[in-house]
Amino acid sequence: MKAATDHKTALVTGAAQGLGREICLQMAARGWRTVVADLNQDAGQHCAAECRQKGLDSLFVPVDLGTAEGPAEMIDAAVAHFGRLDVLINCAAYATVEAFTEMTSRSWELSLLVNVRGIALATSAAARHMIKQGSGRIINITSPASRMALPNYAAYAASKAAVDSLTRSAAVALAPKNIQVNSVAPGMMNTEMQLKTEAQFAALEGQADMNAFLAARTARIPSGRRTTCKEVAEAVVWLAVDAPAYVTAERLNISGGLDKD
Repeated sequence: MKAATDHKTALVTGAAQGLGREICLQMAARGWRTVVADLNQDAGQHCAAECRQKGLDSLFVPVDLGTAEGPAEMIDAAVAHFGRLDVLINCAAYATVEAFTEMTSRSWELSLLVNVRGIALATSAAARHMIKQGSGRIINITSPASRMALPNYAAYAASKAAVDSLTRSAAVALAPKNIQVNSVAPGMMNTEMQLKTEAQFAALEGQADMNAFLAARTARIPSGRRTTCKEVAEAVVWLAVDAPAYVTAERLNISGGLDKD
């Protein structure tokens, strides 16, 4: 059996539920120590406990990524506990649905603080530690929305376009340091956030039959079905663990053909 110091550490934001939780569980199953970072303390503690059941230590770190200090403090807490950080997965996101002509400054503020500044500051803080180690990997969760015209989802779509830009910038900055930065763009998943968002879309569009509305959206996917957290997490874990080190500045679309470019 490996000594504790031989095990690598992955930090996942937004890890208390949905895709983030599934990524943590899959990383733990692969023999990784995990840092579960989230605002939701109860669910976050539960996810960390689930990861520990896989046989290795897991740390829950409560964090508000919309604060100026939160991202760096989160990274520092992970390194203080485990002594190293090998993978950062930026999965946390804020999403709001508003009619284009009724957008609010607060929705824009939260979208940009969490989805853009939070990722930028977490990536920068993680990179400082990874440079000292001589290696590391960072994966950002983006979205097909970043390439779509979505009038009722403008703040979220714009923030994810910024994530695409940040991914490329970080990849170029950190490639000489043996740190790979990539992104994953998931398709439609029946997560709590996705279903809440679609209910808001339906209301704004005057669609009363939710089942018909969801079926019509699913029909847009060339593969003819929605994906799952398990399926998307497998792609994230591949980038984090198995992908060749020459893969960087890439966007991996796990969207069933919805994001075709």
